[in-house]
Amino acid sequence: MKLYIIRHGETKLNALGRLQGWTDEPLNQNGKDLAIITGEALKEIPFDLVITSPLKRARETGELTVAASEKNFGRKIPIIEDRRIMEFNWGCWEGLGCLENNFEVPDPNYNIFYTDAFHYQGSPDGESVADVMERTAVFFNELIANPDYQDKTILIATHGCALRAMLNPLYENRDSFWQEHVPYNCAVTIIDVQNGQAKITAKDKIYYDESLCFDHYNIIDK
Repeated sequence: MKLYIIRHGETKLNALGRLQGWTDEPLNQNGKDLAIITGEALKEIPFDLVITSPLKRARETGELTVAASEKNFGRKIPIIEDRRIMEFNWGCWEGLGCLENNFEVPDPNYNIFYTDAFHYQGSPDGESVADVMERTAVFFNELIANPDYQDKTILIATHGCALRAMLNPLYENRDSFWQEHVPYNCAVTIIDVQNGQAKITAKDKIYYDESLCFDHYNIIDK
């Protein structure tokens, strides 16, 4: 099994620096462009399946990313939605500004989301990072053990926090939740799975100009 795990492309709320979590925001034009560029770079990959978060930005990213592969191989790639790989749920804080110039989050400990994510509790009616780690782990472990997928090449379209939570057990430094930065829009991590054992072979790979990368992690005053 080979997995290509991609964070969704940019959205309007990304560009504005607002929490979007479970807010069902579509890709903006830049987000679509990044997904298309990434897909062109991966057009020789014979994807068998797309598994995506049901949120529009993830599903659109998955569809756009495999479009060139579909054209190249002349076949439609099936898509499955799975709620377990949705983004961190910000609850009543959804849509609030989270950057220095627009900060609205009513949490004096918000920076813990970046500095000590494993212990971040989130909003009163949302999720903790531990919750996201639990549900994404169930998804991932079920996936790599599925006998029907052992010879498949699969694209997984998900979100920044969900991606880091899902792959934490595979990182060399598991103590660093964010791995020094939030995954860039349309960054791809490639994983080989053999006999139920998963190994990262490429981490946070981008296929577009690095000048277009935006890193929330390194602009937060930690």
